[in-house]
Amino acid sequence: MLPTFNEYGMLPAGDYELTLDELRSSLLVVGPSPSPPNWDKEWRLSLVDNLEVMVRQLWAVGVTEIFVDGSFAEDKDHPNDIDGYFECDMDALISGTLERELNRIDHYKVWTWDPKARQPDRGSFKAQLPMWHRYRVELYPHFGQLCGIQDKYGNDLEFPSAFRMSRRDGRPRGIIKIGETP
Repeated sequence: MLPTFNEYGMLPAGDYELTLDELRSSLLVVGPSPSPPNWDKEWRLSLVDNLEVMVRQLWAVGVTEIFVDGSFAEDKDHPNDIDGYFECDMDALISGTLERELNRIDHYKVWTWDPKARQPDRGSFKAQLPMWHRYRVELYPHFGQLCGIQDKYGNDLEFPSAFRMSRRDGRPRGIIKIGETP
């Protein structure tokens, strides 16, 4: 069970393991109580449905350590997307094997982290990966490398550290670990 959002509108620091079904019935989708008037439960549910497609593809290639957060894990009425990372084998990633296996499964062939594959989004100035354009979910591979995000002191972080702090103010926050459905 998830705790309620803290005074900063985030999950309290910690890892919270949820299955996809538990995620669908959590406060991240149904909203806190009392529910804010503009809470977009339908949008949040569609994001989880899209996340499920990608998570099942990762499971199919043997990836089980999957974590999600971003504005989806905050008290934002209408989050833009779901962000996350997954732990993977460095050799499978660097050789391109992981990307090829995932794209063999995905009908839209969206699995890439190549910056050249980013396309602008009409609603912003930010270029997004193909997976974001199709699913509104961005999942990044992690094998122990730095991720390009820095803490408030300018130190480079790995995904596990970076995803457990607010990018706005560096406060610690909670993250969701996707548990496998039995």
